[in-house]
Amino acid sequence: MSAVSGPAPGGRRDSAGYVMVVAAYLLLAGAVALVDMTSAPTGVVLLARMVFAGLALAVLFARHRILSDWRRPGAAPRLLVMGAVSSISALLFYVSIRASGVAVAMILLFTMPVWVALAAPRVFRLRREPVVLPALALALAGLVVILAPGLSGGARMSATGLAAGLGAGLAYAVLVLLAKDLTRRVASTTVSFSETWLNVLFLLPFALWQLSSTGYRFTTRDLVVLLVMGVVCTALARALWTEGTRRVRVEHVSILGYVEPVAAPVYAFVLLGQRPGPWTIAGGMLVIAAGLLVVVFGRAEGERSLAALAEAEPL
Repeated sequence: MSAVSGPAPGGRRDSAGYVMVVAAYLLLAGAVALVDMTSAPTGVVLLARMVFAGLALAVLFARHRILSDWRRPGAAPRLLVMGAVSSISALLFYVSIRASGVAVAMILLFTMPVWVALAAPRVFRLRREPVVLPALALALAGLVVILAPGLSGGARMSATGLAAGLGAGLAYAVLVLLAKDLTRRVASTTVSFSETWLNVLFLLPFALWQLSSTGYRFTTRDLVVLLVMGVVCTALARALWTEGTRRVRVEHVSILGYVEPVAAPVYAFVLLGQRPGPWTIAGGMLVIAAGLLVVVFGRAEGERSLAALAEAEPL
């Protein structure tokens, strides 16, 4: 996991990168079902999850020169902003769920790929791929279909919830773009390790406030669930996601993120016995189709379009 190595030579598709990104989203989705298995307040869940993840990453990356990466030109400010943005996105998503419900919050959070698709060509000076917009539309349609029962059941439309959800989606997009930029400057291990421990720092006041206001006490069951969430659904997921993001076009990374809301009902069925309905299955098929579009027809990281090649190297 080196920051020095680039995409596959000659713009060849990095299959391992796509596998890493999809695997990361599948692991992240498991946290949604696991939250229902713990009685801890949300702030405590977020903090404990990050602490366990940070400890796991510290063991995994003990020999990596993370401090030296922080001293690279421009790295420290970007890492600090990434940690703050990541924490803000998580907190705003929580506020949106409380104010407007899961369905509305999920729709707004997963506007993230829209913002990434619009911003990435300007930020990274890339030509927008023709496949991105159709795949994005297909994935968004799939998400709406999955959440249709919740939206049609009188979803709450609080101004606070809508604003928080939109803010969470925008912050998530900034996080994806920052992570992509950072993987070009420092090792991907540094990115995932730093984001996790910065989350601990930024989320600590909120978690302490919830602890004091609710009087919550950890149970053995909660600790086991939080340990699994931290090590598997956060530490391993972030390590895979960050390295995969380094290898794959950022627009593809964001669109493949729709795998997460598709996989969450599967975990709910396996762990909680909640059977997915026909809307969930239909929407999931649309999202999978969108993912296949970018994987099969999208260009590899660093690959230039035929038109650009023709302009640069006329025959």
